[in-house]
Parts: sequence; structure tokens; C-alpha cells
Amino acid sequence: MELTDFISLIHPALAVIFVFPLIGNVSNFAWQARQRRLQTADKKKSKIPAVAGPEHRRFGNWLTGSVVGLTLIGLAYPIFADNIIKNKLWVKAPFQAIFIVLMFVATITSLVFLYKAKQPLWRGIFATLTGAGLVILGSQDGVFRRTNEWYWSHYYYGIAAALLMVFSLAIVPEIYRDRKNRWRIIHTILNTFALLLFIGQGMTGARDLLEIPLSWQKPYVFQCDFQNKTCLPNDPPNQQSMLNINSNSNY
Repeated sequence: MELTDFISLIHPALAVIFVFPLIGNVSNFAWQARQRRLQTADKKKSKIPAVAGPEHRRFGNWLTGSVVGLTLIGLAYPIFADNIIKNKLWVKAPFQAIFIVLMFVATITSLVFLYKAKQPLWRGIFATLTGAGLVILGSQDGVFRRTNEWYWSHYYYGIAAALLMVFSLAIVPEIYRDRKNRWRIIHTILNTFALLLFIGQGMTGARDLLEIPLSWQKPYVFQCDFQNKTCLPNDPPNQQSMLNINSNSNY
């Protein structure tokens, strides 16, 4: 395996090792916190520990940072490998290359400030900047978006899930201040949808790993007819070589 192929596995590896376990923890604590809240409202003694709510929030904060970070890593590989390096963008369009690098820095910085912001206005500003950075970076050349099948696209699922995570982080203080639970209901609905997107991410990610060839395979695979699902070799083996292959396969 070439180095570039190994680097391409960082994104899915981090998803499996860190992000999906976090999703399980966040979902589990969310369910426990809701059950405890309903039991307390009915004047029942709950066996669920009170720590379920704070743990849900703590793991949720980690999940947002992990999802945004994972999205940036997933975007960085095709942008740098298939656009900046392959097309020598720093020579042909240096300002565009600098802009892309600055967008990565600005998106990460906005997310850091979102964690620290207290006022609703600043949380809204930094959440908007973080989301805008993800969308702008996702629109760069090199990123495979599968726009013709957006409803089954790993990219669109990932961007949508990341934006929902950013929004959820921004409204956390409002959830605790709202006595009518309107923000809590919005949070629950949107994150239920986000959970479905994460499930779709697992399916579409596995599919894309099957479809993406190794670096040494790309010149041959990309000559295939994807519409008719056929591949013709450039140099068909002669009859003698086929006989040698068949004879060797008998041992």
C-alpha cells in the first residue's frame, strides 16, 4: 500500500475508532436523561443516576468537535491530494491555495470560539462561520460530492450531520434556559435526524471504500465504462499466457 493510500484511510479509521463510539454514548445518555426527566415529572423515583444529563452534554460537546474535525480531515485529503498538489495550485493559482489553507484555519478557529462563546449573538456568529467554512471547503475542486445522487451521497450526509452538530452546540445554553422546552424539542428532533444521517454515513462510507481504487489501480479503473459496468484491458493476454495461468492454477 502506497503512502497516499494509507493517508486516505485516516478519515474512515477515525470514524470507526472515535466518532461512532461517541455517537453510541451520546445516544445512550440522551435516552437515559429523557427517561429520568419523564419519571421525575411523574413524581416517580428514578433509578437512572442524575449524572446522565451532564454526561450527555459532555459527550455531545466531544461529538461535535469530533464530527467537525473528521469532516475537515475528509475534505483535506482530496483538496490537497487531488487539487493543490496534483494540479500544482500553488503555482497556477497561489491566491486560491492560500485561501483554502486560511479557510481551514478560520473554520477550526471559529469552532474553538464557539465552545467559548457565552452570548447568544456570538454563538450564532461563530456557528455560522464554522458552518460556512465547511460548506465553502466542501465546494472546492477535488471533493467527490456525487451530486447526481445527492440523496445517497456520503459527502452531503456528512456535511448535513456536521452542520446539525454545530447548531446543537450553539443552542445548548438556550435548552437549559427555556422552561417551555421548545429548544429541547428542536434539539431532539434535529439530532434524531442527525442519528439517521450517521447511520447513512456508515453505509455510504463502506460503499465508497469499495468503489475507490488504490493509487496504482486508478489509471486502469478509470478507463472502465461506468455506465455499462464493463472494463476492457489495454493489453489482452495472449493464448499462451492464459494457458500458463491455467496450468499454474492447478497446483
